[in-house]
Amino acid sequence: MSSNDTPSTHAVDMTTTYLGLKLKHPFIAGASPLSAHLDSVRRLEDAGAAAVVLHSLFEEQITEAQSGRIHGIDPIDDPSLAPRVAAFPPASEYPLLPDEYLEHIRALKASVQIPIIASLNGTGAGQWLRQAKLLQEAGADALEVNFYEVTTHASISPEAVEGRIVRAVDDLKRLLKIPVAVKLPPYFSAFAHLANRLDLAGADGLVLFNRFYQPDIDLDTLTATPSLHLSGSEELLLRLRWLAILHGKLRLSLAVTGGVSTWREGVKAILAGAHCVQMVSALLRHGPQHLTSVVHDTRAWMEAHGVDTMEKMRGSVSLQTAADPRNFERGNYIRTLHEWKR
Repeated sequence: MSSNDTPSTHAVDMTTTYLGLKLKHPFIAGASPLSAHLDSVRRLEDAGAAAVVLHSLFEEQITEAQSGRIHGIDPIDDPSLAPRVAAFPPASEYPLLPDEYLEHIRALKASVQIPIIASLNGTGAGQWLRQAKLLQEAGADALEVNFYEVTTHASISPEAVEGRIVRAVDDLKRLLKIPVAVKLPPYFSAFAHLANRLDLAGADGLVLFNRFYQPDIDLDTLTATPSLHLSGSEELLLRLRWLAILHGKLRLSLAVTGGVSTWREGVKAILAGAHCVQMVSALLRHGPQHLTSVVHDTRAWMEAHGVDTMEKMRGSVSLQTAADPRNFERGNYIRTLHEWKR
């Protein structure tokens, strides 16, 4: 905050509820390499993280450990199929094997006091989701399921893609007692409809959004090459839009991930409707201690603006506050285009 912002003595309660878990404030560490090590999770807790989401176990990793196959393909039995799974990393390159992941949860639960949210990453319903029961038994306080898939087959309809995700959530809710958050990409033709379907299926939270990773092309080798850059504040606007649209329309919790670098982006996310703010790239850039200043500065902003609870703050700049949400959206779209000046 600037030196001109003089906090009042107004008492502030930063507690929030996410996935039914009461947190001391909304800022948690999202899934990242930091969560794969006990020492770094301790550092996150010491820096003030209200919870930690663990790095994901992947569907392909789980099925390979269970059956030796990735997507039903065994390259040892049939070497001709090896190119079809060559893009996936070998088991040795994952931070933790499935059994090691369970031991990691047990070690964390014995060492830290903050909630530990396990994470699975896959494409839909299947036997791999049975791993969720083991994560619950190991002591995970909640589960985040990251559905990431780029559908390349023209014959697969949007209804089929959505149906697969909804069935997976329905299966998980029948299987588990711990809460389930669903992490999704934004690229659905009617995202609010899908969000409502997941709410009705029993999902406890939505995490907005997956980052869409796009490979580059190497002009020397003429091959696609992975391209990963840490996120910045410019990625927040899409998330703010959907937080503001969904706030007040669903039973489930809303979390933002991507684009939150400082307290300013965190405050914006809460004003738009977020129950929880996940931070990853900023912590990888600046270290876990960055969380301490984010929480401190958010509290100072609340004091300066006379906002004493997260409940009063949340969603106060959402579509729910517009007299006519449809015309608000369309009107602002037209106004944006007409206000452009060179």
